[in-house]
Amino acid sequence: MKVALVHDHLTQDGGAERVLRVLSSMFPDAPIYCLAHNKDKFKASEEMEIRTSFLEKPPFSLVKFEWLLPFMPAATEHHDLREFDLVISSSSAMAKGIIPGTNAQHICYLHTPTRYLWTDMHDYVSNLQVPGVVKKILPHYLSYLRQWDKMAADRVNVFIANSKTVSERIQTFYQKDSVVIYPPVDTHEFSVSAEPKTYFLAGGRITNYKKFDLVVDAFNRIGLPIKIFGSGPFLQELKERAKGNIEFLGRISDEYKAELYKDCIAYLNPQEEDFGITAVEAMACGRPVIAYGKGGATETVIEGKTGTLFNEQTWEGLADAVIRFKHEEFDPNEIRTFAESFSHDRFKKQMGFVIDKVYERGNRHTEPEQQNA
Repeated sequence: MKVALVHDHLTQDGGAERVLRVLSSMFPDAPIYCLAHNKDKFKASEEMEIRTSFLEKPPFSLVKFEWLLPFMPAATEHHDLREFDLVISSSSAMAKGIIPGTNAQHICYLHTPTRYLWTDMHDYVSNLQVPGVVKKILPHYLSYLRQWDKMAADRVNVFIANSKTVSERIQTFYQKDSVVIYPPVDTHEFSVSAEPKTYFLAGGRITNYKKFDLVVDAFNRIGLPIKIFGSGPFLQELKERAKGNIEFLGRISDEYKAELYKDCIAYLNPQEEDFGITAVEAMACGRPVIAYGKGGATETVIEGKTGTLFNEQTWEGLADAVIRFKHEEFDPNEIRTFAESFSHDRFKKQMGFVIDKVYERGNRHTEPEQQNA
C-alpha cells in the first residue's frame, strides 16, 4: 500500500499540525503534500518529505499567503497523486479537494468544514484587513468557493470528524456521514502537581474567534490573577485593555506550557471549539476546565468531574462561572485519567482500524477491473 498525506498548508504549528505529525509517524514513508511550507513556523522532522505546490514559486511567493486564496483550489487539485493507493488528507480548508488516482481511496480527517465559507463567513469578511472594494467583491467569490468546496467534499471516499460537533457540520454542509475519531493529545507529556494553585490560565492563538476579549473584560472586573499564553493579531489590542492582574506571556515553549497547566486553578475555554486540544492538555495535568457550553467542549468537559460549562458567551457569563468555581471539589487524578482516553495510542489504533477497512473495501472494488484488463 503506497500512501500519501495531504495537509492544507504548513504555515503554522497548531492542533491540526499535531494530527499530521502523528499520521506521519504512522506512515513514515508517506510524502506530505501541502500548498506552502513556512520552515520557521512548522519545523519538519528529518523523516518528513514535504512537497509543496506552485504557490511557493514566484510570483506567488512574493505576496502574503492569504492573498492567494483565489489560486488555492487549482493548486490543491494540481497535486499529482496518481502513484498512490491511499491518500489521507488532514483538512480544515482546501486539502479535501485533492484529486487522487483512479483506483485510490481518499480518507479525509476533517478538523471542520471550512470556517470562512460556512460557519464564520460574515465575521471573516468584516474582520479582514483589506481595502473596501475587496470586501464588496469577496462575498461573491466566497459563494463560488462554497460550490467548489461542496464538490471537493463529494470526491472524498470516507470522512473522519475530529468530534461529534464537526460530524454534525459535515452532515449539514456536505450531506455526508462521518466516523468520529478525537484528535491525539500528548497526554504523556503532562503530569499532576500538588503545588498550590494561585492563578487562572487561558491560551492559544490570539484571534477574534477565540474570544479572549471576554477573558480580559471579565478579569478586569473581578480582579483575580490570570495568565494568557499565545500570540496573534489581537494581542496588542488586548494588552492595552487589560489591567495589572492579567499577564500576557506571548509565545511559549511546550515545556513551560506544561508547567503553567499544572499550577493553574482552572483552564478557561471561552470560545466554541471544534474539539479543544488545549483544554484536554490542561486535564492531562489534572486541572479542571471552565468552558463555553457549545462545540467540542460539550464532549470533553463533564460537569462536576472534569470542569464546568457556562451557557452565556459574554464576559458576565464567564465572570459568574469563575466566581462560583471551587477547584477543591475536583479530583485531579480522576481528571487526568479521563484525559488519557485521548492519547496518541488510542488515536493510532482507531485510525488504523478505519484505514484498513477502507483500503480493504477499495481493493474489493478494483479487483474485477484488474481481472478484465
